[in-house]
Amino acid sequence: MAKYRLLYEHLSRIGIATRYNTYISSPSPREWLQLAHEPAYIDRFVQGLMGAREQKHLGLIWSEQLVARTLTAVGGSVQTCRLALRFGLACHLAGGTHHAFSDHGNGFCVFNDMAVAARTLLEKDGLKRILILDCDVHQGDGTAHILADDPRVFTCSIHGKTNYPFEKQRSDLDVALVSGTDDTTYMAALNQTLEQLDQLGNFDLLIYDAGSDVHQDDRLGQMQLTDQGVKDRDIRVLDWAAKKSLPTACMIGGGYDHNHQRLAERHGLLFETADQFYRRQFCLDS
Repeated sequence: MAKYRLLYEHLSRIGIATRYNTYISSPSPREWLQLAHEPAYIDRFVQGLMGAREQKHLGLIWSEQLVARTLTAVGGSVQTCRLALRFGLACHLAGGTHHAFSDHGNGFCVFNDMAVAARTLLEKDGLKRILILDCDVHQGDGTAHILADDPRVFTCSIHGKTNYPFEKQRSDLDVALVSGTDDTTYMAALNQTLEQLDQLGNFDLLIYDAGSDVHQDDRLGQMQLTDQGVKDRDIRVLDWAAKKSLPTACMIGGGYDHNHQRLAERHGLLFETADQFYRRQFCLDS
């Protein structure tokens, strides 16, 4: 949990997070959660009724603070999508909890914020079609499962073939990469994927999971992307979306390191790239 605070402090220190561009989110209401999750599961979590086995499967110990943090993070994902529709690009300092299924949590993910956000924007904001591009090193299995029968959302996951989760779900488009994939190989796969997505027509919104766990120093990633490789990935996605006039909401996704400061700085690469891209797009430095 420390990485979230450290990420904000890092972005504030380098001048990216300021009072002029930072928004505070509110907790997600139950109405939004129920668009992607079973009411019984929501109750078990919010009311602290999860058993030891379920908590172990989730990987988190229940507390009132965890409930508050989780609901606020999901609310932040919805807000980030709405800010993206308003400004063209927005980034969430959390989000990407793609292992949560409709009736249970998984892999440190309580609720699936991207599925909740997509369904909320479709049901409440009048959007017709949303693309979820998940570039976290771990497959977005919960997202794929929740949205499998929803033609309004196209799910695409670029992930490690042999990495967690070991039982994969079927996204609308899955791109499985071998362990040890480097910058060049990753970018080739990304470019090919974006070419395939080009054939799908128009979307109203892109939800982008920019997991930093593809980095070569991530302790669970098994990939070999450098700092520049991660930046190149993000700029390629943002440029692709901008050329299609596609509003983009970015989530930080996964990242793992015993050194939390170093991890926060790796997550910060997304915000540095997005900040530079946004300034170029709107000539804010001129």
